[in-house]
Amino acid sequence: MTSDRPPQRAFLGVSALLFAASATVTIGWCTSMSAMGGMPMPGGWTMSMAWMRMPGQTWLGAAASFLGMWVVMMVAMMLPSLVPMLRRYRQAVGREATSAKATASCAEATRRRDEARLGPLTAIAGAGYFFVWTLFGMAVFPLGAALATMEMQQPALARAVPTATGVVVLIAGALQFSAWKAHHLAGCREASAFARAEVSASFGETWRHGLRLGLHCSSCCAGLMAILLVVGVMDLRAMAVVTAAITVERLAPAGDRVARTIGAIVVVAGLFLIARAVGLATPQP
Repeated sequence: MTSDRPPQRAFLGVSALLFAASATVTIGWCTSMSAMGGMPMPGGWTMSMAWMRMPGQTWLGAAASFLGMWVVMMVAMMLPSLVPMLRRYRQAVGREATSAKATASCAEATRRRDEARLGPLTAIAGAGYFFVWTLFGMAVFPLGAALATMEMQQPALARAVPTATGVVVLIAGALQFSAWKAHHLAGCREASAFARAEVSASFGETWRHGLRLGLHCSSCCAGLMAILLVVGVMDLRAMAVVTAAITVERLAPAGDRVARTIGAIVVVAGLFLIARAVGLATPQP
């Protein structure tokens, strides 16, 4: 047991530094973008600068800038719930290595070599996980930029955005009660699918583990991430609330019940946003 502690401490230490760095960069980036303000739109809302090109910037440059921000933001948001899952994976690989040593009477040098492989294996699993989120961001930006362009060109569409935002939040809340959500949440929570499935210490299988976990996670978080995108991808408060919701429903003992509770709160928020939007759009006598 004691020989496992230094690698685990190193893993937790690196994870903490990575979270601190990504959170600091995300806060700085969001703060600087917020200082630039946004574009006031018909309907009484403000469009985020995240979907716009800076002066002299190409669309390719804008996409690259958004994607860089997105990846850093995902690291800050997802790491709190990912670290326990990677820790279980490391423990499962370590148990397999220990069992192999016991049957093959491997030397101490082999044990140390297996422990040294845990770092690269963990990095590969994490890279596979965040690769899926990178693809998610690559799909989000062109859709968001195209929608922002249409809203700037069509005032009637822009005026419908507050109501549409409430509808998206309402749908995201309802999604928390679905079997689809429960299936993917179970995939995240058992992500020790690492521990349940046959564990392999090969780099290729580890990469595939990371991809599978990323697919479960992005599917599980789709509704909550949609809320962040429509409420304000640059809003640090919305980001903190979504991060807390994702983390709690993954790590709390009764994850399904927590997810449904979050869903009930989100449904109420969606109804409130719709009612407020309709009230503001109704001409006063």
